[in-house]
Amino acid sequence: MTLALRSSPLTIQSPFHPRKPTRTWRGGAPACIRRRSWTCCSANSQPLTSPRPAVILPGLGNNTSDYQQLVLTLQDYGVPTVVANVARIDWLRNAAGLLDPNYWSGTLQPRPVLDWYLNRVDEAISVAKELAQGRQLSLIGHSAGGWLARVYMEEYGTSNISLLLTLGSPLLPPPKGISGVIDQTRGLLSYVENNCAKAVYTPELRYVCVAGRYIQGARFFGNEDTNSVSTIPVPVQQPASEVMIENGTSLTATSSGTTFRARFVGQGYKQVCGQADVWGDGVVPEVSAHLEGALNISLDGVYHSPVGSDDESRPWYGSPSVVDKWINHLLH
Repeated sequence: MTLALRSSPLTIQSPFHPRKPTRTWRGGAPACIRRRSWTCCSANSQPLTSPRPAVILPGLGNNTSDYQQLVLTLQDYGVPTVVANVARIDWLRNAAGLLDPNYWSGTLQPRPVLDWYLNRVDEAISVAKELAQGRQLSLIGHSAGGWLARVYMEEYGTSNISLLLTLGSPLLPPPKGISGVIDQTRGLLSYVENNCAKAVYTPELRYVCVAGRYIQGARFFGNEDTNSVSTIPVPVQQPASEVMIENGTSLTATSSGTTFRARFVGQGYKQVCGQADVWGDGVVPEVSAHLEGALNISLDGVYHSPVGSDDESRPWYGSPSVVDKWINHLLH
């Protein structure tokens, strides 16, 4: 019995326009070409040079359509984009891990539990290769899609990939031995940390890890406020640019003290990184979204998910104003 209806990967291709993006096509109306399981829209003629095609890997609980607006934004920059075909109900397949003794011991491995997701990514990459015409590809992993991209690259190779861009991805396993902290991935992140290739930033392959600073968490008990300084250090062994922090607007507690929201969010942060009073995007702590060896970027005022986001008051990583801060990594 099938758990979900399958639909084609979301694919949009457009000509490259290096000027400031607008929501208009240039160079004539696009012609739509349909092939088996995907749809591609392109103009009648294209420049000799254009950005690498990108493949978006959805985060846990997200589906393909959650990224439609991001695809349109990337289209405005001329980036041909494919989204791996994932429905929300597909994530129920992960329940198969409950039958694995490694789940209960906290030593779960990605395969075979996540084979369904890796297969969807491979299908999307096959479509992107057709668009690439011999060029390299960019992978964009949102949330869990970031560490799942690392698993894919380890299992399937990186010969066609020149960039992994992660957006709010929990990339590090939670520390062991902290009271009240349970590895929500049941060992998956530990497996990735120990078995997948380390992050690099080289001409051949670049890792760019983007973290959001939307709200600072707080401990649930105690009178410590959200402006306390975190004791968790950000790794300092970064490429030349180290950790870049973009200015913006982040949420802080009012002068009356710590808000309940900050305490609630802090409990979520604690499960991911072992500490509550740290900055993050509302779901993933900043420190967990960075990798040693990668180009690590922190963006103020950026929320975790497209679900519940608002481009004006609560922008997420895929909002146009935020994409503008990381798009250059896809264009060069």
